[in-house]
Amino acid sequence: MQEITTTTNIDIKSKIYTIRDKQVMLDGDLAELYDVETRVFNQAVKRNTKRFPESFRFQLTKEEYENLKSQIVTSSLSEHGGRRYIPYVFTEQGVSMLSAVLNSRTAIEVSIKIINSFVAMRQFISQNALIFQKVENLELKLLKHDEKFDKVFEALENKNPTQSQGIFYNGQIFDAHNFVSDLIRKAKNSIVLIDNYVDDSTLLLFSKNQNIDVTIYTDTFTKALKLDLEKYNKQYKDISIETNKKFHDRFLIIDNKDVYHIGASLKDLGKKTFAFSKLEDLAEHLLENI
Repeated sequence: MQEITTTTNIDIKSKIYTIRDKQVMLDGDLAELYDVETRVFNQAVKRNTKRFPESFRFQLTKEEYENLKSQIVTSSLSEHGGRRYIPYVFTEQGVSMLSAVLNSRTAIEVSIKIINSFVAMRQFISQNALIFQKVENLELKLLKHDEKFDKVFEALENKNPTQSQGIFYNGQIFDAHNFVSDLIRKAKNSIVLIDNYVDDSTLLLFSKNQNIDVTIYTDTFTKALKLDLEKYNKQYKDISIETNKKFHDRFLIIDNKDVYHIGASLKDLGKKTFAFSKLEDLAEHLLENI
């Protein structure tokens, strides 16, 4: 090759990247340092391929190339100069070999500068390995803290915990309705209601959550209830009502896991004194017996 001049105002260390756990430089960046076109630079290397085994020089995969482009913006990664192929990268050994291939005083000087930058980079990494490890550990701790914060925020969103048992007295119509409405709102997937006395006011309670599937089991499916259901399903998400004569008490099953035993039919909430309680670990067994 002709005598090569170098661009002196380029920060070489900023052109060294870590790929496949190796510090490497792009062919385009090296060509810029040697002040030649990337095409000419690679042609010179190609004529001496035996000097550049894969440990000295290798071509990036498409995935590595796209990942590198997403992280940095350099002329060596653009289409400048008619680049039509995925670039090659050179390790420290490959750069050292370049001085022999390019065979000029300036090329040797440039290679020495680049190798010195590799050495400095390697020393920096070695000397700061403990710091890097601490940073990595800190990032892991932050990730764990983020997970804990997510749980805290989720708990804050549900800052009003649902009572597991209690009594509503005669006349507490609003409080009783509000309690059951909250249960319905908090459901995420489904609700199963077992109640032998259902009317349009019962259906109206479920209009508060249109993101769940609702199934009602009742003793008698009257004509009036059928008409109410048809009207409801024309406006809101469909509710399914089926007859079941096996139950005496009222149960509300939320998301197939939480079971509430309710002493009054939902249509009579607050009209007379009634109690409610949450039954643990009985949802699956209760559903099997419907």
